[in-house]
Amino acid sequence: MTEHGQTSSTVERERDEDDTDRAHVSDVEVGAGCTEIWEHLSEQRSEASDD
Repeated sequence: MTEHGQTSSTVERERDEDDTDRAHVSDVEVGAGCTEIWEHLSEQRSEASDD
């Protein structure tokens, strides 16, 4: 594999990891502040505990 191919694979893997890391806030509006994010996460926790 070429160096460029290895770099592309690394970048793709890092993007996939970033997507996974951010999945829990994927439906929060862009530009939301701390309060909105906190409320969103709190609602998710409440829904999860109800199940």
